[in-house]
Amino acid sequence: MDTWLNEVQKYPALYVLCCSAAFRVLHKLLQTVPCPRIVDSDPWKTWKWKNLTVSLVHSLLTGTWALACVLQHPAMVHEIRSAYTPLSYLLIIVSSGYFIQDAGDIIFSGYAKESWEFLLHHFLVIWCFLYALFTHHYVAGAVVALFVEVNSVFLHARLLLKLARVSQSSLIYSIIKLFNVVTYVTFRLGAQFYLTWFLIHNYSSLDHAFYFLVTMVLMNIMILIYFYRLLRTDFFGKRRHENSARKFAED
Repeated sequence: MDTWLNEVQKYPALYVLCCSAAFRVLHKLLQTVPCPRIVDSDPWKTWKWKNLTVSLVHSLLTGTWALACVLQHPAMVHEIRSAYTPLSYLLIIVSSGYFIQDAGDIIFSGYAKESWEFLLHHFLVIWCFLYALFTHHYVAGAVVALFVEVNSVFLHARLLLKLARVSQSSLIYSIIKLFNVVTYVTFRLGAQFYLTWFLIHNYSSLDHAFYFLVTMVLMNIMILIYFYRLLRTDFFGKRRHENSARKFAED
């Protein structure tokens, strides 16, 4: 395993590009899967549906993987800067490939303006992950950050149901929205705020702490705004706007 890891660490960019290409192939394969009729009648909804299905696959894979990495090596939670394993390093390579592919999909699809918040989020993640891969620092931090993908499983499922116009009073939507809000608090807000606290608490001893802290603050603002809109829509019954479906902070 150590020999394999040394080989991967020599050319991280190559492996990231290979993973990006693999997710692009997955995207193309999913285009052969029929969409719900109500989705297929609108070009933007069709693109969004396929984009979300790829994101759902990524979330199922990396959310489970991140938890497995920490269970295998619990010290990563406390040694954010220095600790990592071959499995966790590979996880960051795979996830970096996904975010690069997804950013490219947004840009080249022609929906960058409608999805600029997604692009901002992706660029923040990409630079942090690539830094970890090339310097071998903060790999554990990137793994903890990927805890948010546990929530993303339910977040993406919720958005797919909304695109398919599944009633918000239906049993499936009610179950998904409850799991979504619980995992949002525990895995998304919990992971983000823990990393923010760690950076502040160890600020003087960490490399490039200022840049990482700024990144975390920006992400925290985004996820808190989204959380407010999520609660407003799913639990307080505010009226939805048609064009909100094209925004990152979708109601």
